[in-house]
Amino acid sequence: MTVTTPSPLDALHDRLREPLRHFIAGEWVSAQSGDTFDFHAPSDNRLLGRAASGDARDIDRAAQAAHAAFPAWKALSGKKRRALLYRVADLIEARAHDIAVAESTDTGQPIRFMKSAAVRAAENFRFFADRAEGAQDGLSLPTDGFLNYTVRQPIGPVGVITPWNTPFMLSSWKIAPALAAGCTVVHKPAEWSPVTATILAEIMHEAGIPAGVVNLVHGFGETAGKALTEHPLIRAIAFIGESRTGSLIQKQGADTLKRVHLELGGKNPVVVFDDADLDRALDAAIFMIYSLNGQRCTSSSRLLVQRGVHDGFVEGLAARVANIRVGDPLDPATEVGPLIHPAQLAKVCSYFDAARADGATIRVGGERLGDTGNYVRPTLFTDARNDMRIAQEEIFGPVLTVIPFDTDGDALRLANDVPYGLAAYLWTNDLTRAHTFAHGLDSGMIWVNSENVRHLPTPFGGMKASGIGRDGGDYSFDFYMETKNVAINLSGHRAQQLGMPGTPQNKEN
Repeated sequence: MTVTTPSPLDALHDRLREPLRHFIAGEWVSAQSGDTFDFHAPSDNRLLGRAASGDARDIDRAAQAAHAAFPAWKALSGKKRRALLYRVADLIEARAHDIAVAESTDTGQPIRFMKSAAVRAAENFRFFADRAEGAQDGLSLPTDGFLNYTVRQPIGPVGVITPWNTPFMLSSWKIAPALAAGCTVVHKPAEWSPVTATILAEIMHEAGIPAGVVNLVHGFGETAGKALTEHPLIRAIAFIGESRTGSLIQKQGADTLKRVHLELGGKNPVVVFDDADLDRALDAAIFMIYSLNGQRCTSSSRLLVQRGVHDGFVEGLAARVANIRVGDPLDPATEVGPLIHPAQLAKVCSYFDAARADGATIRVGGERLGDTGNYVRPTLFTDARNDMRIAQEEIFGPVLTVIPFDTDGDALRLANDVPYGLAAYLWTNDLTRAHTFAHGLDSGMIWVNSENVRHLPTPFGGMKASGIGRDGGDYSFDFYMETKNVAINLSGHRAQQLGMPGTPQNKEN
């Protein structure tokens, strides 16, 4: 008898025959309202599945579970938390292919990039697991007659709200340090791509993370998300998404004095000087806007090129962009897949008319591809100015705007003249220019002669409308933990004595 193992895609469709449920206090449960919402496959907008539609009641149950589980999780030794998080990483790697297929199907991201998403998520869990034992460590601050020392302790139950573009990896980027720090979690994933959040919850449960330590509630931002940001038992909110939503979250958390970490949008420049290695700069500029369908916060969506090399660089760029392979996200040859949702497709396509209206040239693309699914042709805008909408607003699609510049001062002014300040990419072989220019950029992260290559201990975050706070290494623990100071009197120091017997008393005049 031959036993046929279902393909990862068949297995995904089988599991989606039933609605995705919440995971609360170690149990899979439906929404208390009984409601569900639909989510669709970006490749053809067919119904992919349904998920429980959470509201304030579900969030309250999850927050209560996280609150109840917090004391024991906080008290668990860092060594034991480390072992559990390593087990999570091992299970992620064991299911890496299934995760990649699910993520690609659910989000439209090409499978060639999603293959590494699970590996990156496992790396995140291991990285923060290794820091769990030292998470509470502080500083020794001696002074005359006193020893001051600091210790850190987890802040408590936290809310994690993640986006739809690369949800599995980004969920691990938030949840792993929270757990390593000793916090408990209520996770609200994006409603457009809920599948891999469920897989991650399954993996953490299988790994032995205790009931209530991690809770998952599906739903919409206006209901479940708002209830999470307002819940009094949730001490902090870690959010990844657009800047307008980040502003709302900050307002909603104000009444309960929540700490917020906001990783928001970007309109990131890549600046190419005439002394750069132009071939490498071309590869990096293309990769950082057209990979991941252009749906990444660190995408290099503005290309500033020094005028002396501008025309030749744009010629090479246009030829490459026109040759980008668009297609089925599960095809290994595909370089750009469908956008996440018809609403996102409409938003991206609206910038084609905006570009024409402002006088820019659509050198490549500028149109939807086909009538099925959310496909758009990779697009290149030229003859652009920095005051155009296409140069100021986050499009979040495979769309690049090219602007020429003359001097270093011109380039710096253009690079900084946007509301955002998340990332920047600088290409030059002049060492002095590289350092000077990098120091002048209003960006939280700058790569010189490279695309985005992350080193996990380094800070990740932006300036201006690109967010508040930093992820990465010890910077994550600064968010998920409180620092307290303990002062020990070593010298017999005494306070001044007030109200001693026999001392003169104040008299009325």
